[in-house]
Amino acid sequence: MSDKNTAEKLLNSLVDTFVEKQNSVPFIEEERSDSVSSQINRLFGRQKPVHHILGGGKSADVLLWRNKKISASVLTGATVAWVLFEWLNYHFLTLFCFILVLGLLAQFLWSNASGFFNSSPSKVPRVVLPEELFVNIATVIGDKVNMGLRFLQDVACGGNLKRFLIVVVGLWAGAVIGSWCNFLTVIYIGFVAAHTLPVLYEKYEDEVDNFVYKFFGQLQNQYRNLDASVLSRIPKGNFKGKKHD
Repeated sequence: MSDKNTAEKLLNSLVDTFVEKQNSVPFIEEERSDSVSSQINRLFGRQKPVHHILGGGKSADVLLWRNKKISASVLTGATVAWVLFEWLNYHFLTLFCFILVLGLLAQFLWSNASGFFNSSPSKVPRVVLPEELFVNIATVIGDKVNMGLRFLQDVACGGNLKRFLIVVVGLWAGAVIGSWCNFLTVIYIGFVAAHTLPVLYEKYEDEVDNFVYKFFGQLQNQYRNLDASVLSRIPKGNFKGKKHD
């Protein structure tokens, strides 16, 4: 009987000691561990800020809404163009001709009305687009196209099977999405996503990273359970060649 009481006392003392140690963990240490894990467990192993990953220039400022007026005007212009071409079924050539007609009408009224009310007609300002604008646009488009081609060639010839399969699945998903809607709608969806997802991720990056890592952790656990219960029990075939007489 005494041995039983001694064992119970020893067990109770061990439990009390464990509880006291758990309660005595400093809160600063927990915060430090959380901060370290939040710094390490970034999405896709990211170490640089979102603004730097997006290029760090004016385009990154627009995507991250550093200037809300410019970002809102760009997104509004894209939405108006999408509504005109998709919902109102305007064609690009029709809309372009209407804009030219309005421009001609405005300049015609300006030049003739000023001559009618004044003794000498006022000179209508000429609209001249600088050549540097077209050169810069062509340079940017060429750089992006070459960057995409280099990336695809590196994926195809790099020997990384996992990366290759991810890119193939991504292109296949893009083809499926393209079969659901036309090209302009896909471009608009990507444009809206580019102007909303980065700023939302930058604002809630800790929550998003934790959710993604927990989600992938659950997927890994489910795969381990599936492997232990089903896949590991599947008999493997013997592919050794049979000996012929």
